[in-house]
Amino acid sequence: MTMEEDFVYEANIKNILEQTELKWIFVGGKGGVGKTSVSCSLAIELAKLHSSVLLISTDPAHNIADSFEQQFTRTPTIVKGVDNLMAMEVDSSPPEESIEEIFADPANEQQNFMKNVMKDVVGNLPGLDELIALVNIFKIVDQHQFDVVVFDTAPTGHTLRLLSIPRSIDKVLRQLIQMKSWVGGLVNAMSGSLGVNATVNMDMMDELLPVIERLNKELKDPDITTFVCVCIPEFLSLYETERLIQKLTALDIDTHNVVVNQVVYPDKTVCCGLCASRAKMQTKYLDQIADLYEDFHVIKMPQMPLEVKGTKVLKRFGQFLVTPPDMKCKSVHDL
Repeated sequence: MTMEEDFVYEANIKNILEQTELKWIFVGGKGGVGKTSVSCSLAIELAKLHSSVLLISTDPAHNIADSFEQQFTRTPTIVKGVDNLMAMEVDSSPPEESIEEIFADPANEQQNFMKNVMKDVVGNLPGLDELIALVNIFKIVDQHQFDVVVFDTAPTGHTLRLLSIPRSIDKVLRQLIQMKSWVGGLVNAMSGSLGVNATVNMDMMDELLPVIERLNKELKDPDITTFVCVCIPEFLSLYETERLIQKLTALDIDTHNVVVNQVVYPDKTVCCGLCASRAKMQTKYLDQIADLYEDFHVIKMPQMPLEVKGTKVLKRFGQFLVTPPDMKCKSVHDL
């Protein structure tokens, strides 16, 4: 047997905790499967091993504040009860002022006209706003020197778009940079004919390109970036998880952990027809997950008897990610 065949994919997240160079950890999946609970608990576990960890919510419907029962803003804030863990909420679409930074600051109303013409041309590039949001996140991480960053992402489609933008816009930006002397000449000609004075700061694009190259390089490096897929044992969730993994593979983004949330383990001491029925239904999809992801770390998380809310419960949930409970010997009420 080869070493690959001998390798056992443990049903826990220890492989992530043991990757000392890991910098970017994305947690994502279909809406409503428990991504936020997993990302918050994972961040807590990472905080036990690193001096500085950042949890970022990029989901438009931010939930980390509800999970930790405290408010977060666009500025990193210490999570109560975990001193070396900070959290923040960001929008994947930055304010319009971020786009305007590409252009020279107007000196008068006449110059505003030409600036707006160029802003409409460059500012309408697909994905530019999300790209600038990613760049701003990189700046914050570099400024505070966080050891590792966990992303609580938006549902699948939005997240895939966000992750694919650096690659897609890189080519467009390179073409624009090659054309910048022509664009500058065009602006001067148009502004002259219109009787206005306008300048375009094309050097901003030169400065943006190295950041995009770094984004692309780090997103594709399995030692630096990984994606944790979260699902529940139901058809729609499993279907979307498979689509997500295929797309991540096409983007060269590492993924080798699948967290299966809300697994029902019927209490043998209590007769519950609903629990037995759901457990039977889930068994079919758990078998499919085992077949599809035999070369993944598949972590089965039991349906909790209480809400996964508050730092204390999140810490307990995080322990299950590291050492899943043996539900053959335990009742769900023991969790």
